[in-house]
Amino acid sequence: MLYWLTQLIQGHFHAFRVFQYLTFRSILAALTALLIGLCCGPWLIRWLKGMQMGQVVRDDGPASHLSKAGTPTMGGIIILISMMASCLLWGRLTEPALWVALLVTLGFGVIGWVDDYRKVVQKNAKGLSGTWKYSWQSVVAVIAIAYLMQSATLPLAHKLAIPFLKHTLLDLGVLFPLLAYFVLVGSSNAVNLTDGLD
Repeated sequence: MLYWLTQLIQGHFHAFRVFQYLTFRSILAALTALLIGLCCGPWLIRWLKGMQMGQVVRDDGPASHLSKAGTPTMGGIIILISMMASCLLWGRLTEPALWVALLVTLGFGVIGWVDDYRKVVQKNAKGLSGTWKYSWQSVVAVIAIAYLMQSATLPLAHKLAIPFLKHTLLDLGVLFPLLAYFVLVGSSNAVNLTDGLD
């Protein structure tokens, strides 16, 4: 939304041309998400504590985890709200890849919410089984990848840009869906594996 406004203004104020650069808007989006998280986080944590949305600790876990009983869960809501709001503010809303990224994040967020709901409300310490999590993550990833491949009309569609090397592109060809699947599902599970281990 703000990107669109800056495009209207930049004809009159040349300083606003800086908003056309993705890196500049990415920095502003990260700072906006951080600010939203810092402002909303404490309020949401208090609300979750008041609603008694505390973590149920598994019996078979380490003894050190028993002290975490009652720790508010469903904190991913903070991440979803801050990221979605920030992307909608600073993103170019006509870009299909932005919407795919937001919908994949929202899809994975729903899976996390169902997992936390089972843990907190249904008092099932294990939450959603690994098989169900993986299956739903796969469904979300395959739908996103199929859409990206079907709608790919740009010459860069199946190429991998190497960060900091402006003109270096690797043509992935048929490996694109495999790498995309690994990145989407793998990064989601990497977060799940480290969740609560700190």
